[in-house]
Amino acid sequence: MPALNDVLAALDALWPPERAEQWDAVGTVCGDPDAEVSRVLFAVDPVQEVADEAVRLGADLLITHHPLYLRGTTTVAASTFKGRVVHTLIKNDIALHVAHTNADRADPGVSDALASALGLRITGPLVPDPADPAGRRGLGRVCELDRPQTLREFAERAAEALPATAQGIRAAGDPDRVLRTVAVCGGSGDSLFAEVRAAGVDAYLTADLRHHPSSEAREHSDLALVDAAHWATEWPWTEQAAAQLDEISDRNGWGLRTHVSRTVTDPWTAHAQAHAPAHAASL
Repeated sequence: MPALNDVLAALDALWPPERAEQWDAVGTVCGDPDAEVSRVLFAVDPVQEVADEAVRLGADLLITHHPLYLRGTTTVAASTFKGRVVHTLIKNDIALHVAHTNADRADPGVSDALASALGLRITGPLVPDPADPAGRRGLGRVCELDRPQTLREFAERAAEALPATAQGIRAAGDPDRVLRTVAVCGGSGDSLFAEVRAAGVDAYLTADLRHHPSSEAREHSDLALVDAAHWATEWPWTEQAAAQLDEISDRNGWGLRTHVSRTVTDPWTAHAQAHAPAHAASL
């Protein structure tokens, strides 16, 4: 079995921490670098429910997309929910490692996994990484559909392909408009509308679309918008990342056992359908 330090070196090669945004908090949160690792759990969120799942599984390493401590802290007391997560992991000899915006920019990265889940053909990054001479890394992906679909059909396609959440899928635009090209960005993506317009795509699928940026984007052009739950757009990465670690494990003869958490950690738990105004179109 490999030492944690060996596995962390492999993870840093997949998602170099120096490629994370400056505001981000990636890397190892806790763990003994000399401890042996045999079982690894991948998840989106390092919440208590996932920490408890790692304990039940007998995992030695938990790898999450979202950081536990994104802002500075002065305590890891178990009286706080984040401190309780740390205590749970350390008491059970489970390391925690985070790959966030460095995994977003990777090749393949979070948006590659999202595009793959939707069955889209990637033509390039939405926001290329200037440090990548091959032009494959960066935020978001520009894609082509395998066949033209209406916005209504594409929204239904997303609802079928992504994990179910209380939010489901929202769409903005003419439901009968035919789409051929789509930009995707796993996680919150309404800061990239300028790049989406520059890409000239028919639609943009991302998460956490806010009212004003979305309204302004629709006023600028006839760009169709598809809004999914944040957790749902990033969950496909956990399967992709587990497969990448499996390949490394096989190549090195480590014999790691990788698992993907299917615990839904999206914070929204219920949805009530409003009575639509007479002028609103239904998907």
